[in-house]
Amino acid sequence: MTVGLNGSPASLAAADWGAREASLRDLPLRLVSVWEWQPFSYAPLAGTERPEQWSQRLPEETATELRRRFPGLDITTDRLTGPPPEMLCRAAKESELLALGSAGLGPVAGFLMGSVAMATIAHTERPVVLVRADEQADDASAPAGSGETRPDADGRAVVLGIDLSSPSDEVIGFGFEAAAARSATLRVINGWNPPPHVMHGIGGDPHWRAEATARAAETMRSVLAPWCERHPAVAVVEEPGIGRPARLLSEAGAEAGLVVIGRRANPRRPGPPRIGHVAHAVLHHCPAPVAVVPSA
Repeated sequence: MTVGLNGSPASLAAADWGAREASLRDLPLRLVSVWEWQPFSYAPLAGTERPEQWSQRLPEETATELRRRFPGLDITTDRLTGPPPEMLCRAAKESELLALGSAGLGPVAGFLMGSVAMATIAHTERPVVLVRADEQADDASAPAGSGETRPDADGRAVVLGIDLSSPSDEVIGFGFEAAAARSATLRVINGWNPPPHVMHGIGGDPHWRAEATARAAETMRSVLAPWCERHPAVAVVEEPGIGRPARLLSEAGAEAGLVVIGRRANPRRPGPPRIGHVAHAVLHHCPAPVAVVPSA
């Protein structure tokens, strides 16, 4: 489990989330900061401290605090040198999961996406979780005055968005594993946004809508059946619906502990890598941490 740090409140929230996730998955935690030399890199931040010194100190100080709160967690630190997206993608390649922070705009407004986060998500071959700046740890299960944080699940569901026309094993598998690690309910959401000419025609007929939803539900059950057999302890709630997928997922994220979505990784597609319009919208508007899982 790797967390990218830049000293912002969002990245510190990502470090807290990453420590909890590493504990749940029984993984070691790696905290990394990235320093890239630039013509003005030697301008002091505070006093006489230089940026490269600060970038070395940041993961070490964060690790000290996390070791106090997660005493059984194996935590290492590293300072990487080079372009941040490239270095973070390299770190992600050596990890099960990469967590990054994103500045929150409010309880429902979503994320303020930075260029580093967007480039990393678009290029990496590993799952990336974006954590809001205001994502707070739930310490209610810790003994009073203990100063320790327990990684127990908080009861919030994991939301999984799937495309029934081309379901991804990588995305579905990640969602089931995340729910299993948390002993949480898995809400599986598929949204279909019919063309305007359909909605202005038979789309307004409640019988048509019921039939369309029933067909989607049948397809969803068929797609999820093998995964339910592999993870019998995971309670699954199937939620096919008519509407914009990004809106349905973002609304579900208001009560979720994690939202899982996919990103098509097609190396044969011309042009720079893209995250897709649905993933892009969810990343900007979902209030919960969002895991973006690349799939073939």
